[in-house]
Amino acid sequence: MSEETPVSKAPADKAAPEHAGGVPVEDSTAPKDPKGSKETGETPVEQRPAGEEHDGPVSESDALRSLAQGAGRDEDERSESLRAGAIADLIAQRLNADASGTRIGTLALFNDSVSFGGGFHTDGRRTTGTRARGGTSVLAVDANELTEHTDLFVQPEGYDDALDALREHRILVLTGAPGSGREATGVNLLAEAMALGGTGDGGCHRLLAPAVILESGWTPPVKNGGYLAVLEDGPAGVREFTAAFGVRSAAGTRLRSTAAADGGVGQLAAVAAALRASDSHLVLVGGRDLARAAAGPGGDTVGRHELAPVDPRTIVERRVLGLGGDPGARAELSALLESTGAVGALREQPAARHAADLAKVIRAGGDVAAAVAALRDPSEQVRGWFDRFREPEALAFALASAVLEECSYLTVADAAVDLWPALTPPDEPLYDLRFRDRLGHEQQWIRLDFGDGPAATGPPRVRFRSPLLGQVILAYAWRTLDSHRRSVLAWLRRLLTHADVEVRARAAVSAGVIAWADHHYAVHRFLTSWASSTSWPLRQSAATALGVAGSRPESSEAVWQLLHEWARGGTSAGQRRLAGTAANAVGGLLGRDAPERAVAVLRDALDREDDWGTLPSVAWGGVHLVHQGQAGVLLNAYLDWSEPQDLSPMVVKSLSAFVFAVSQPYEERAGGPDGDGPAGVPGAPVLLSGLPRHAEPLAELWARALARRPVQDTALEALRAWIDDYADKCPGALDSIGALLVGIARRPGRHRERLLWWLAKWAGDRENPSARAQELLRLLERRT
Repeated sequence: MSEETPVSKAPADKAAPEHAGGVPVEDSTAPKDPKGSKETGETPVEQRPAGEEHDGPVSESDALRSLAQGAGRDEDERSESLRAGAIADLIAQRLNADASGTRIGTLALFNDSVSFGGGFHTDGRRTTGTRARGGTSVLAVDANELTEHTDLFVQPEGYDDALDALREHRILVLTGAPGSGREATGVNLLAEAMALGGTGDGGCHRLLAPAVILESGWTPPVKNGGYLAVLEDGPAGVREFTAAFGVRSAAGTRLRSTAAADGGVGQLAAVAAALRASDSHLVLVGGRDLARAAAGPGGDTVGRHELAPVDPRTIVERRVLGLGGDPGARAELSALLESTGAVGALREQPAARHAADLAKVIRAGGDVAAAVAALRDPSEQVRGWFDRFREPEALAFALASAVLEECSYLTVADAAVDLWPALTPPDEPLYDLRFRDRLGHEQQWIRLDFGDGPAATGPPRVRFRSPLLGQVILAYAWRTLDSHRRSVLAWLRRLLTHADVEVRARAAVSAGVIAWADHHYAVHRFLTSWASSTSWPLRQSAATALGVAGSRPESSEAVWQLLHEWARGGTSAGQRRLAGTAANAVGGLLGRDAPERAVAVLRDALDREDDWGTLPSVAWGGVHLVHQGQAGVLLNAYLDWSEPQDLSPMVVKSLSAFVFAVSQPYEERAGGPDGDGPAGVPGAPVLLSGLPRHAEPLAELWARALARRPVQDTALEALRAWIDDYADKCPGALDSIGALLVGIARRPGRHRERLLWWLAKWAGDRENPSARAQELLRLLERRT
């Protein structure tokens, strides 16, 4: 039960009617608005320059005034806080759910003893060696490998055109993404070209040193043969061929002199002539950089073909069922692919080699579900990719996508360009970066989503094919790219002050993912400095990062201990900001999953003797807990903390935080606390829409707040807002408010006469009379 503050002699109030019955001084009719504190000499909050942090002692009056004005945050900052929380929810749900059929544990993410196989690694081949004249090393493709490549081969679109180009020019530049089946296609093209020519007795061979063909006087080591030359992906792999095709380097200078380049182009013609003379064919296989080189003037000398992707499901069906396959067998295979998740796995990793490997398991009667789980394991994909691609531009875009997934391509590309110089050796020349060109080659795991249907509008969004890849990339890069860790952290820090609120929020979430790798390192390297910063965006970022880090069982306890330590800290400006960050953090993911622990942190941050500086942060933390669906736990805490009902700081702080919570309207987000809908009615306080569920604690807290100065003024403003501004937004709200007021009025003390006086005042307001207040006044008079 609430109690009255001891009554003191009240000054005459000409506005108060006689039937008010000697309303105490705490019931003054107008909220006070002091211009400054005579006791502390401080400048009121609203008179300080915009954006200035107040590092000195915070007085009670300033703290309450700041709270009444929205805790000193503008609408953009509030929106950022809510959006960051929503994004953190989404990321944590992705990581902690068994979304792919295999749970990613700490071993898969961080333990270097885990063995990784497959993925993006180049497969070994069964070959036999031959030493030909001139000392040129070639490897003959044996019968087993030839059968593996050609038996049940699925021809990609445009295959016949590529075959015609090879037969016409004798040299074919075949380009495609790693794992796209480009080598198998090359072997098939050579086999068919030799068969059609009727002189294929020389067999198929691999050239171990492709650049040897550019040497003067080169001739095929074996006549009547086919030659496959696989160039390493990346600029380094085709460096020798760029001059041969007459291509300038990215820095704008020729890699060789013009004369040398012209000589290279001439050498390609000589190679074609030598192949024709020995009735042989050559296929140069490579990726995007080879395609770019072959687009130069020398490309007219050779045939060129870009490999079109083949439906991986078609490859599985062909290799399992053969060229035929009755409808029953086809339906059985389709059901197997659907039930084991293979369809989704091949959609995420559409490379032809993954389909071929899966087909082997099915043909052998192996564990298909286990093979699918291994295929979808993002840690395996990440390890393999980082082992293969180490160029700054590839790393920059992968990391930018991992941090800013779901953002537009231009946003991600700009962030990658910003990171790229820090990953590039000092003596490396700058050149134009075109990340989009790499998405189908090195960056197969990243796609551009243009939306659904022909009417889709807006910029393409950058997304990973697997929802878990981005976070594994961040963790792996943080643990393994030792020379780049400082640069990545500096770049991430810059993103936290980006003009786009979504970029800032996603960067903060990514910082939380990084904190998993080494909690101690993260706390002392960046989280503490961000959490105690004078910059609100940095403090919000630290809170979001801690929420994400604490959502993992292995790091949860360490995060909670850190938050309690910050909340109980001293009263210096920096320690006060740490306590505020702790209060902010527990209002998100952490508070939703462990509300009792969250309110314990809020109490630590609030109960700091005469330090009022943490009140706004604690009040906002409470609001966020309410929006997470934890209103009951918070209201019980406020009841406990304000139980003495005196003028002690903790009572005033608790009731002030309560009034702040009942005043904040709910902003609709994507999914509520359990992902099954919003936590409240958009535009109205959650505690109003949830009033029937929490009627008793709300009635007691309202009674205490309405009876206590200095909380009383803001409580009265909040009550009138409920009646006049929010009641129409919530069905049945006015009836609930009526029941609430009846419950308050029946409590011992002056609660009834206080409510009757204020309802009559609002109902008779000359400038803005309240019909709802009049209705509630009649209800209260009738029922009490």
